[in-house]
Amino acid sequence: MAVNSLRQAARPTGAPFGSRIGLSAGLLAACVAGLPPALAAPPPGVLPPPGQPADAQVAEPAAWPTFRGNACRTGCQPGPRKRAPISWTVDTDDKVYSSPAIGPDGTVYVGSDDGNLYALDGQTGALRWKFRTKKKVRSSPAVAGGVVYFGSNNNRLYAVDAQTGEKRWEFRTKDSVSSSPAVAPDGTVYVGSWDKTLYAVDGRTGRKKWAFETGASIHSSPAIGTDGTVYVGSNDGNLYAVDWATGHKKWHFRTGGMVGSSPTLGPDKTVYIGSQDRRLHAIDGKTGTPKWEFKTGWDIFSSVAVDSDNAVYLSSCDNHVYALSGADGSVKWTFKTGGRVIASPAVAPDGTVYVGSNDCKLYALDAGTGAVKWEFATENEIYSSVAVAIDGTLYFGSDDKKVYAVGK
Repeated sequence: MAVNSLRQAARPTGAPFGSRIGLSAGLLAACVAGLPPALAAPPPGVLPPPGQPADAQVAEPAAWPTFRGNACRTGCQPGPRKRAPISWTVDTDDKVYSSPAIGPDGTVYVGSDDGNLYALDGQTGALRWKFRTKKKVRSSPAVAGGVVYFGSNNNRLYAVDAQTGEKRWEFRTKDSVSSSPAVAPDGTVYVGSWDKTLYAVDGRTGRKKWAFETGASIHSSPAIGTDGTVYVGSNDGNLYAVDWATGHKKWHFRTGGMVGSSPTLGPDKTVYIGSQDRRLHAIDGKTGTPKWEFKTGWDIFSSVAVDSDNAVYLSSCDNHVYALSGADGSVKWTFKTGGRVIASPAVAPDGTVYVGSNDCKLYALDAGTGAVKWEFATENEIYSSVAVAIDGTLYFGSDDKKVYAVGK
């Protein structure tokens, strides 16, 4: 593994950075309004007793502790900038599909198809430790209570010490785990498997609490609602709403295609889910009733980002990024890349939307207009979704086998 300083500069192409003023506070409200502290940002140290919510102590806001930044999967970085961003690359031994998570101390955790989970110094890219699974790690890690949870294609969910990389426990499923775990306030870990099952696992012991079986493999990553509902998609074409304590189904919503996309929970409790029916579905989170749908030109594998203005940012295999109204699905703007867009967008406090494309580029788009602020070229396709640090540094992986830290 090699750490390289990043000499390539991002190329400005449009409006000045930070042109959408005042979005930071709104994004904070969108990401954490109504969330228990452990959902907004998992607490450092020891997890609370089972069945009890975490106290008011929360992680350093620099953290992006799980896939899409929080348990609602909103893709928002709510915090203000604190220090100058940095740039580096780290070489792994295979493609990097996994999306990074950022711990409360700035450590970047990310998996690789070389079978390892890497813990990297967020400032320098230096290796802190790596954990070997012997199969592809495409699951994105979740960091909570000093523990990193992630899945592997060796049919296991792992819990490892965030500081040392020492294994706490492993939980075996019957097939690959590419789903990214979500951690509830009481430390329960929810994750899907290709064995068709959504699992609830005790975060301390690794023991199964319950299992909910769907009709096909689960690639989707669960999202946790503030009312005690876990949402997850399945390749059987359904979005499921499940009680987080019992695993009993509350409702399901049938789409017209397989659902590999992960659900996103909006500030108004709307659940957004993409499908291989080429549509984004907006669904009432309480009842499962459809609100609206938006049709793209090809399949949707990504998860949307939602900001405080209830704008929804969507990417599709039709090569486009879309900004939609969360109220009715009407189009605000579209942006065409040079390839399929499977990575999910992320939104920064200054109103910039970041997304990678299979044209090998990372794009920075103005959230209000869709104008390109700059673009950054890697050496291969980008499936990994960006994690946005508090200082504005962007962490993501590429099929060129590298992990990138890109400053503006």
